[in-house]
Amino acid sequence: MLMNHWLQPHTHPLVIGHRGACAHAPENTLAAFRLAREQGADGIELDVKRCASGDVVVMHDPTLLRTTGAAGHVHEWTLADLRALDAGQGERVPTLDEVFEAVGADLLVNVEVTNYTTPDDGLEPLVIAVVRRHAIAERILFSSFHPLVLRRLAALAPEIPRAFLCDEETPFDIALAFNDPLMPHEFRHPRHTMVTPDLVAGLRARNIGVNTWTTNIPADIKRVVACGVNGVIGDSPKTIRETLGL
Repeated sequence: MLMNHWLQPHTHPLVIGHRGACAHAPENTLAAFRLAREQGADGIELDVKRCASGDVVVMHDPTLLRTTGAAGHVHEWTLADLRALDAGQGERVPTLDEVFEAVGADLLVNVEVTNYTTPDDGLEPLVIAVVRRHAIAERILFSSFHPLVLRRLAALAPEIPRAFLCDEETPFDIALAFNDPLMPHEFRHPRHTMVTPDLVAGLRARNIGVNTWTTNIPADIKRVVACGVNGVIGDSPKTIRETLGL
């Protein structure tokens, strides 16, 4: 039986680099993920999408403008075309395969499945195929804001835990949907401003862990850890470790 490392007891709250160490390197690039490892992160968080050639690429936004300066949507570009773009400081848009090759054996990986604007593009089986090809399912946690995405992931890869992402703008009916046993999840990922001792305790009573995002200020890091979270997702693993004295 697969023993997923995200579900095991840990001696300290997990330090998870948001889009890598994106406070210090371009987000969602190999440089950011390698730097997160160098800064002592336990894991990384990243975002995946399907591009026009059917490859799984690592990028947060549905459009290319903010991180590459190019026009258009990720799903409209082939991998070959995306390779020609500068994702910051000369870095290229990586594939999920490349990230796993670079740090998958060393770090836990939270894969946010972000086909929010293209929900029926078949991204979920492609992502799972990449995970299984690298044989690192025990190091993977899937997450999404979308209940149907998590439901599809649960059906296709029940051995890999899932997390429900939420913030203050998450519609109430969607939040209620995650109490439905047909959409199981092992973790809740609230924005750090939502974290309270009662929230964490209530979820723990249901055997649901809490990893919180995007926690960058030392005072916020200390507060969420005092609430009992399992992991802290932030732009600077170095800052999180220093704040917690790790």
